[in-house]
Amino acid sequence: MKKYLLSIGLLAALSAPIKAQDNRKEIGNLVVDGIPALPADMLERVDQYQNVRGAGFADWDRDGKGLFISTRFAEVPQIHHVAAPGADRRQITFFKEPLGSVQVAPDKKQNGFLYSRDIGGNENYQIYFFDLGSGQSRLLTDGKSRNNLQGWNEAGTQLAFTSNQRNGTDLDLYSLEFKPNAKPAMLAELKGGGWGVADWSDDGKQMMLINYKSINESELYRFDVAARKMERLHPTPTPVAYSGVEFTNDGKGLFLTSDEGTEFQTLRYHDLATGKQTPLTAAITWDVEGMDLSKDGSKLVFSTNEGGYYKLYVLDTKTRQYQPVPNIPKGVIGNFKLNDDNQRLAVSFGTSTTSSDVYVVDLGTQALTRWTTSEVGGLNPASFVEPELIQYPTFDQVSGKPRLIPAFVYRPRNATGKTPVLLSIHGGPEGQSLPNFSPLINLLVNELGVAVVVPNVRGSSGYGKTYLKLDNGPKREESVRDIGALLDWIAKQPDLDATRVGVYGGSYGGYMCLATMTNYNARMRCGVDLFGISNFTTFLKNTSSYRADLRRVEYGDERDPAMQAVFEQISPINKIKNITKPMLVYQGKNDPRVPLTESEQMVDGLKKQGTKVWYIMAKDEGHSLAKKANRDYTYGAMMLFLRDNLVNLVK
Repeated sequence: MKKYLLSIGLLAALSAPIKAQDNRKEIGNLVVDGIPALPADMLERVDQYQNVRGAGFADWDRDGKGLFISTRFAEVPQIHHVAAPGADRRQITFFKEPLGSVQVAPDKKQNGFLYSRDIGGNENYQIYFFDLGSGQSRLLTDGKSRNNLQGWNEAGTQLAFTSNQRNGTDLDLYSLEFKPNAKPAMLAELKGGGWGVADWSDDGKQMMLINYKSINESELYRFDVAARKMERLHPTPTPVAYSGVEFTNDGKGLFLTSDEGTEFQTLRYHDLATGKQTPLTAAITWDVEGMDLSKDGSKLVFSTNEGGYYKLYVLDTKTRQYQPVPNIPKGVIGNFKLNDDNQRLAVSFGTSTTSSDVYVVDLGTQALTRWTTSEVGGLNPASFVEPELIQYPTFDQVSGKPRLIPAFVYRPRNATGKTPVLLSIHGGPEGQSLPNFSPLINLLVNELGVAVVVPNVRGSSGYGKTYLKLDNGPKREESVRDIGALLDWIAKQPDLDATRVGVYGGSYGGYMCLATMTNYNARMRCGVDLFGISNFTTFLKNTSSYRADLRRVEYGDERDPAMQAVFEQISPINKIKNITKPMLVYQGKNDPRVPLTESEQMVDGLKKQGTKVWYIMAKDEGHSLAKKANRDYTYGAMMLFLRDNLVNLVK
């Protein structure tokens, strides 16, 4: 038996005898089945890691002197105000649900901000205005439908949002005059669930709308607000994907990103009169992911994702030349926005060993000032693990050479012998695993002695549109074959134990977990599936109606007999007999994306065939583990499950 370094308290807790239970029971807002009592000492250690906090930038305050940030002190993240670098984080909101985007009112007569919030993870977001003077919120939407906040006009007299209130499926465009008792007005009746407002011109006369059809295809429309008419902008013979769009101050042009004629999302200038597009960042062979135009229009800050690590650049809008923003450490950048002084940039930033915090960059002096310092739960930050970025060969070739799949490898320190391995697969499928701080990964690595390998299999974003399309439709299981190749790579590593490998994933990563267990069961020890797709046919029929067509573009259409035959072949529920190793399944009851039925049918099937399965269902969650109490229990159950079924410290 191999030896691994664990904390003394956790090792003692994990060594306690366990008696299996079969009946469902309620623990707080969780319904659990088959899970033994979790030792108190273990839950305390999990809680400590979950008390590593982070802070994200939300917006500048209306005076431009302080910041609103999002951070968590209780169950879910809430909005706080920070008046100066290092000042107290003064909590503003105290809701039971996490808040979505925050936008401060541009009109200084309105002392407050817009925000969105749902209930129990159902994603039927409502838009509110929080009045900082009274401390009260005012509901601005219907309280029932799905409403996506799109933003203020420049004057702060109107706000735009999209809503499916007309039929529950299509997202129509609405505006709302910001005055008492005003009712939203529909500006355009639209078809599809992917519509959004990319930007609103400074004079309030034009909007740029994006009709998102898939990560590989979107359409850009110019909308005349007064006439309520729209026209397609820059149609192309082949599909193009757009992301960020910003009007120039004079409304005559756009800064936008698209992948037209390139592998990556490239920053361009679009002249609205001539339709001519001029590439600006063709020399950067990575995606431009975010941008912000200064209030005076003189500079544009943009970020790039370069293999999972981010860089910031500032572009002079007159010369069209750009330079990197100095003094930004290697890590992951979140939200950022320039102050109205056109000089100071607030940005969320973190690394694999430091959780996200908020900084301000002075673009003139190049000084980087830290505004928040988040707590680390009493843990020693020196114990947090830096991953190694590797590339491993998979089954197919590119230009006569094996295709390489990127992955981050987190290894436990001071382990003796070969370490067990947990594969952690992201969702999406168009997501990308980034080297940002993960309390869960550090918990597993430091306390269980498990190496965590995080691949970005084909279909992941960030590596070009060709790579992005490699798993579409009938090619779905080719991404699963990338996991088979990863198992081959693990078998060749002197410090990793190929006889003790587990797999973990959520959403599409949950499907990948189930598919790995059905295709490579003999090489696996166990699987942990969070709200994963078990049957593509039932998933597409039961997912929320506003999402169904968007997902069909990626996965395939179950109404097509040829695609239905593929779904019959690859859906894990139809190969459930292959799973003979233990499984842990988690599901949010209110999930509008991957419905509860996807997990329930998998759990029921595993039980019927006698496969060991632990099940957790959260009554107040959707497509996530948003509440800390639910996360603490679920991660505690994961620790116990992986100890018994992967690490095997107790015989």
